[in-house]
Amino acid sequence: MFHRNKPLRAALAGVAALSLSMLAACANYSTPTTAAPAGSATGGGAAAPTLVSAGKFTVCTHLAYRPFQFKDDAGKTVGFDVDLMDLVAKKLGVTQEIVDIEFEQITSGAVFAAKKCDAGAAAITITDKRKQATGFSDPYFAATQALLVKSDSTVTDLAGLKGQTLAVQAGTTGHDYAKKNADANGYTVKVFDDMPSGANAVLAGTVAAAINDNGVLYDFAKQNPTTKVATEFATGEHYGFNMAKDNTALLTVVNEVLKTAKSDGTYNDIYKKWFGTDAPKE
Repeated sequence: MFHRNKPLRAALAGVAALSLSMLAACANYSTPTTAAPAGSATGGGAAAPTLVSAGKFTVCTHLAYRPFQFKDDAGKTVGFDVDLMDLVAKKLGVTQEIVDIEFEQITSGAVFAAKKCDAGAAAITITDKRKQATGFSDPYFAATQALLVKSDSTVTDLAGLKGQTLAVQAGTTGHDYAKKNADANGYTVKVFDDMPSGANAVLAGTVAAAINDNGVLYDFAKQNPTTKVATEFATGEHYGFNMAKDNTALLTVVNEVLKTAKSDGTYNDIYKKWFGTDAPKE
């Protein structure tokens, strides 16, 4: 009896194996602990990215940093960085979940060590110091520092702040730039936890100026016409998305998504959506 059924069992096993191979060929990255099939987005035979929560691409940010990431009137987190990370989530076959957390927890890599997030998307300038702590994607946005003042202010540079107070955001490259130039220009640095607090201090007149990335300060001045951007500083910065240094599979996917988005026009569409103009040519 068992001998008669051996050919049948062998045939069924062959069908099952074929079915599994077909499923594997159609798989995406939604199962975080399995290897991606040959020919997938990570390259033939490469391991799939490991995600901290199954079915989710968990992204750490620090709100608010309009237009990169902020809450809209409905309370939903939106922005330039959010849209780009949605492309990564789509490639992984999952949905993006955003965690608002202290900026320095992201840049130091603490959020990755604690398994709180898969990636950081918070308009993070790539620096040598930060690269020692986390992995970084290819650059996706060029930035520089800028100076926000009241619209009737006569301040046009750091020297004009002598004897006055300059607002900075903790843990940022703007904070570093302000400290480096404080003694030479005779101003006092006041540290705020986030960008809106420092910018609103300018609006309220409790500080003479604020320094931060140009993109967010131009947006703030647009929303608050009693302020203006007095000048920019040629710091030559570039943003990158960061992640744990050993999560090379995720790094590969993020870089592939950025490359594809730039080549097929998706990046430019997102850029134009948030900045009102075409992305600058690289």
